[in-house]
Amino acid sequence: MIQDIYPHCLNNDFHKNGDINDNDLVLYFKDKSFLLKTKGDEFELPCKKDFTEIANDTNSTFLFTLNDVPCFLIWDKLNSDRPGFIFKEIDFFRYTNQQEVAWVSMVGFHLKDWYTQNRFCGKCGTKTQQKSDERALECNNCNTVIYPRISPAVIAAIVCNDKILLARGANWPEDWYSCVAGYVDVGESLEEALIREVKEEVGINIKNIRYYKSQPWPLSGSMMIGFVAEADDTQPIVIDKKEIVDARWFSRSELPKYSSRISIAGDMIEKFDKGDL
Repeated sequence: MIQDIYPHCLNNDFHKNGDINDNDLVLYFKDKSFLLKTKGDEFELPCKKDFTEIANDTNSTFLFTLNDVPCFLIWDKLNSDRPGFIFKEIDFFRYTNQQEVAWVSMVGFHLKDWYTQNRFCGKCGTKTQQKSDERALECNNCNTVIYPRISPAVIAAIVCNDKILLARGANWPEDWYSCVAGYVDVGESLEEALIREVKEEVGINIKNIRYYKSQPWPLSGSMMIGFVAEADDTQPIVIDKKEIVDARWFSRSELPKYSSRISIAGDMIEKFDKGDL
């Protein structure tokens, strides 16, 4: 899956914000795009020495390390209009073979959004400050501490003998399907959330729920928790017509287009296709 970048290693241990060294990597975003260096048909993350305008007083935030090299988020405007640099949309991860570059950009985007959305305390409105001893923001007025938001979401490969139930989202291409998924609500267990989401979206009851694996999904600030569940395929499918516009049972020989194994959905569907689920 997208986070599996071995032999590369992203380490999100927190380090106190400090000066950026010449070879440290920098992440610079513009809306939902991020800046990369071009190297033939491949890309590289830029580093401090690529930008003469980055100085000790540049507004930056330490994020994590990639292969023991610190990565910093740059807030101040950089001169990106120079040869050898290009902005790539964040969904670059869907078609690149450079999985480590894609994963770094996704995690950096998650943290950038969190910092941006919490510039002010939600309790008293005071401007927040970065804590020096952990990845958190704090309000010096009311002492509120804000940690990065991670929203749990459940996703299921629903099977019946040699069939799998897949659904098409309202904004997806006509021939693109995936597993049923949804966010966990207040007071719910993961299993309760899954039962509710499946009932709401496709109108069927599921049983024999078993855990599969999990996947962080930074673009929505989510932790996807995957399950395999069973259902009787004689139950009528009733779609919600809001989030879901079609859902049906597919056999292995007639699977529609679906995500690659970079996502937990694609991973589960591929396992089903091979008879390993």
